[in-house]
Amino acid sequence: MLSILQATSNSTNENFLKCLSDHSKTSNPVSDVVFTRSNNSFSAILNMHIQNKRFKAATIAKPLAIVTAQRESHVQTTILCAKTHGIQIRIRSGGHDTEGLSYVSDVPYVVLDLFPLHSVDVDISSATAWVEAGATLGQLYYHIYEKSKVHAFPAGVCTSLGTGGHFSGGGYGNLLRKYGLSVDNIIDAKIVDANGNILDRKSMGEDLFWAIRGGGGASFGVILSWKIKLVLVPATVTVFTVNKTVEDGAADVLYKWQEVAPNLDQDLFIRAEHSVVNGTKGGKKTVQVAFIGEFLGTIDRLIPLLNKSFPELGLKKSDSIEMPWINSTLYWNHIPMGTPLETLLTIPKEPMTVYTKIKSDYIKKPIPKKAFYVIWDKFIESESMVMQWNPYGGKMAQIPSSATPFPHRAGNLFKIQYLLAWTKDGDEANNRYLNFSRSFYDLMAPYASKSPRETFHNYRDVDIGANHPSNTTSLDIARTYGSKYFKDNFDRLVKVKTRVDPLNFFRYEQSIPPESSN
Repeated sequence: MLSILQATSNSTNENFLKCLSDHSKTSNPVSDVVFTRSNNSFSAILNMHIQNKRFKAATIAKPLAIVTAQRESHVQTTILCAKTHGIQIRIRSGGHDTEGLSYVSDVPYVVLDLFPLHSVDVDISSATAWVEAGATLGQLYYHIYEKSKVHAFPAGVCTSLGTGGHFSGGGYGNLLRKYGLSVDNIIDAKIVDANGNILDRKSMGEDLFWAIRGGGGASFGVILSWKIKLVLVPATVTVFTVNKTVEDGAADVLYKWQEVAPNLDQDLFIRAEHSVVNGTKGGKKTVQVAFIGEFLGTIDRLIPLLNKSFPELGLKKSDSIEMPWINSTLYWNHIPMGTPLETLLTIPKEPMTVYTKIKSDYIKKPIPKKAFYVIWDKFIESESMVMQWNPYGGKMAQIPSSATPFPHRAGNLFKIQYLLAWTKDGDEANNRYLNFSRSFYDLMAPYASKSPRETFHNYRDVDIGANHPSNTTSLDIARTYGSKYFKDNFDRLVKVKTRVDPLNFFRYEQSIPPESSN
């Protein structure tokens, strides 16, 4: 039986590859950018954009082929041939997909790699830019800086993120309290649909344009590029970090942070980042909370503001550094001062060597101070978890929850990211750390949002529900994860999906299904 299945798979793959060749334009054939398992570069290309070592294991199913699209026609041909021959596609830009769903599946599939499509065309006269889906945030930030020292774009602090997936899932960063999310500042897009048509905002219609700005593009087509609206930043911004351990009174400062961080001046963003560090007593571990901030202004304006609204932080001038906004993108990535800005253009060539698991929560009521110690006792057991508390308020509270598929707006004090990383190999280590992640998430349930317990789509988590891609995507199962990611916006996403992809060609474990699914 196995040999019959293998022969069927080989035949399907051969037919798919022949289709690519037959439909390629003579001048730019897609066959020139296809890597099959027999190609010497296959593993290097596959691993180059795997940002989570959990999905590099030999037991993880590999794609039949990788198409490193260099032109729009390569994307169109890949879709049409995959559809004709019953092969699913996984669409990858930066490879930071937290569950590997953009490059892993256990059904016959090909990876459509968009990283070669990375041009950034900035027009300062209109304060806009066209950004291809394979461009990283670092590349975007750098090319904006080339044209203007007082323009920026609200997106993530991790500069190796690909804009294709980052934007389509929402896209947030330290400008969100001033300007909202990435999706709140997108004004056009180009997408290839299930029929191979290239559509812009006008031709795709407002419903589809709404859906891909936070509803995940991979459920509806292949995002080629985004047209974004740039935002203004001052010539000088201020960044700072104030560290508080449990022994230093972190609980008092953090409790106050919950109250003030979402209500501070919109120019100010302060993240509270928890990590496990060595304590001062007998080598025991303790928790350190780093209050990492960015202020769109000078130190002289920042210090009086915080002395009035958040004196508990105890911010001093010596904690703060003034710099151009572009340099702050390096600061948030823990890149040393003086590093050339051109480092933003580089993409690491070495495959990721760390295993990770990410979960997220939204907090609507302050967590009691006494609960911090229960949380921290468990947190210390992880040894390597990082917990980021990111404040909302400001612009985020002013945008309606239905403006985009991203619904987590007014009413949220902050969002939590739980990032657990480890380096130990083997199933035992993987299971131990994954189980810890789940148990810590369970511990946080009393403090998190409820009915549903909301989750950030860019931090995909299959623990909250998943379909199997070999079957017709179940609408009931999809609703379990869809309600957590999108709340009431899920039903509208289903209607859009039904119109643009009724046969459900674009599907994966957490995709949006059409209405006919059951």
